[in-house]
Amino acid sequence: MIVAQVLSGAGLAAGVTVGALLAQDMLGSTGLAGLLSALSITGSALTAVVVGRISQARGRRSGLAAGYLAGAIGSAGVIAAAVAGSSVLLFVAMFVYGAGTATNLLARYAGADLAAPEHRARALSTVLTATTVGGVVGPILVAPAGNLAHTLGVPRLAGLFLLSSAAYTTAALVLAIWLRPDPLLLARTLEAERTAETFARSDDPGSRARPAAGRRRAGVLLGALVMALTQLVMVAIMTMTPVHMHHHGHSAAASGLVIAIHIGAMYLPAPLSGWLVDRYGPLPVAAGAALVLLTAGIVAANAPDSSAAVFAMALALLGVGWSLGLVSGTAIITDAVPLATRARTQGLVDVSVSAAGAMGGMASGLVVTAVGYPLLAVGGGTLALAIVPAVVVTARSR
Repeated sequence: MIVAQVLSGAGLAAGVTVGALLAQDMLGSTGLAGLLSALSITGSALTAVVVGRISQARGRRSGLAAGYLAGAIGSAGVIAAAVAGSSVLLFVAMFVYGAGTATNLLARYAGADLAAPEHRARALSTVLTATTVGGVVGPILVAPAGNLAHTLGVPRLAGLFLLSSAAYTTAALVLAIWLRPDPLLLARTLEAERTAETFARSDDPGSRARPAAGRRRAGVLLGALVMALTQLVMVAIMTMTPVHMHHHGHSAAASGLVIAIHIGAMYLPAPLSGWLVDRYGPLPVAAGAALVLLTAGIVAANAPDSSAAVFAMALALLGVGWSLGLVSGTAIITDAVPLATRARTQGLVDVSVSAAGAMGGMASGLVVTAVGYPLLAVGGGTLALAIVPAVVVTARSR
């Protein structure tokens, strides 16, 4: 599982680092640059449903391997589109490429399948952390990958997708061969045994099986809201930062380094995010995520156009806020949903997360064209504050 996450981290880095730049180069429009990200995330939404259903029926191994294989096919399609100069093929390929991103995120649930409730957040954060190595190394290789692509007759900006296709393919093979026993299937078996023992010892087995339906529903809604807003704000600011830097004379290597720092900040703090959730509960951590995202937006909006260091600081904060929001939201969802329907519900929740990211990616280019990057950054950070009242209402209702 850890090896697959390292590989998939390298795979998803391509779209984050050069996806918008490739779209801008092929389409000649900043306003449409965010559309490519939106298509990728829309593909993620569809994949989340499919992978969730496959996992529910056949286990995590089958679902995750299928998702990564689709990501590999999408990466190859992007390369073909760049060579052919076809914007239509680029759009289709990026839609399929989004499968890899969705699968990378869905893998975090596998880390929590067998964990005790008091250690669940730290368990899922371990899977997220494994993405860091590939996610950080991938963007740093933008220049060497571009040189390799040029040698092969492929446009330089499509170079990272060569790495992406190979990484996703290998991740799918690793899971298909070595993820045994399947964590979700094993967790169901253990849960069934515990339930049978509980029923045997109880005078009223039905009373222990009755779910707190209202509380579970509220938990699913809150967890989905936290992750969706976190994803929307992160994608919107992240997508347009390389484009904004490019417009002010920064090289692809400089923007690649900034994105590498951003991805590192998304995944490296995951153990800390998990510890905070296990120690203090997911609600305070979710509120903290909103405040960190607001800070990131303010720093990005006030960054000097010539300072890659300040952009790196802003996107590092953006990554930390995303980590806090994703881990706390995932913990809320996992605690609220029983094993019998967990994988399917998790897949559906991640649809809302992907849809929110698609909205952020699609709107980001249009907002920057209309009012500029600083207002996009501040507006995104302000929007994240909607998490706080939702957390307060939920806390008071418990």
